[in-house]
Amino acid sequence: MSSLSGPEVLRYTAFSADPEGGNPAGVVLDASALDDAAMLAVAAELGYSESAFLSAPDGRGGHTIRYFSPKAEVPFCGHATIATAIALAERDGPGELVFSTAAGTVPVTVTREGDELRATLTSVEPHTTGVAADDLTEALAALDWPAADLDPALPPRIAYAGARHLVLAAATRERLADLAYDFARLEALMHRLDLTTLQLVWRESETVFHVRDPFPVGGVVEDPATGAAAAAFGAYARELGLVPADAVLTLHQGADMGRPGTLTVALHAGDARIRVSGTGTRIG
Repeated sequence: MSSLSGPEVLRYTAFSADPEGGNPAGVVLDASALDDAAMLAVAAELGYSESAFLSAPDGRGGHTIRYFSPKAEVPFCGHATIATAIALAERDGPGELVFSTAAGTVPVTVTREGDELRATLTSVEPHTTGVAADDLTEALAALDWPAADLDPALPPRIAYAGARHLVLAAATRERLADLAYDFARLEALMHRLDLTTLQLVWRESETVFHVRDPFPVGGVVEDPATGAAAAAFGAYARELGLVPADAVLTLHQGADMGRPGTLTVALHAGDARIRVSGTGTRIG
């Protein structure tokens, strides 16, 4: 039971079976008594990158879900979706769920694998767009990344699968590991471009990537494991022909923060929507 007043606030981590890994999220399974200000207050007090708030179930496996960072509501959050699905599965058993989000309908399947629960979300229809040269220059200046440190094989794009993310690829793992950015400057650019995070990427192999996600617009320096950005990146990789039409990508995130997590991104030929899966567990 949460120490916060009002409805019970659960704490789960997503994309790791270790409570010390992955990305923590607050989960309120019945937020029917909370207005917007109350939900924002809960998210701010928790201090996690996002918290999820569910309405009462519709009796057919469906829920309306909303997501709040410590600063504002966001249209979609992958890790809080995974965390919420696992919380519901622990209460009700594994199975099929449908979440109605501000970005659209997101089905989630929860299965049990040995002692672990694994949730797989299916994104809304994704797409990518180009980045204006001036905006790219400003993003690199805020990051203090020389343009020469980018990987030319993975060009900058804005990718969407429920929320917008600027994808920038580092040429080396060392460049990705060295992240010390101008918080206010990057936040201002992200608000102007309606970005949720930056998806900073280094490609280890054909299907294995390491990623980091600055999140100043949410009041958080860095997001430890970002399911929405992982879905957007899957769409990016497919649209640019970086991976086969049928592919399973592994994204490692959070290691540089001491909270390692693993996100699995599945692409299926003939189906535009992206599937992102991971484990999760209750904290405390």
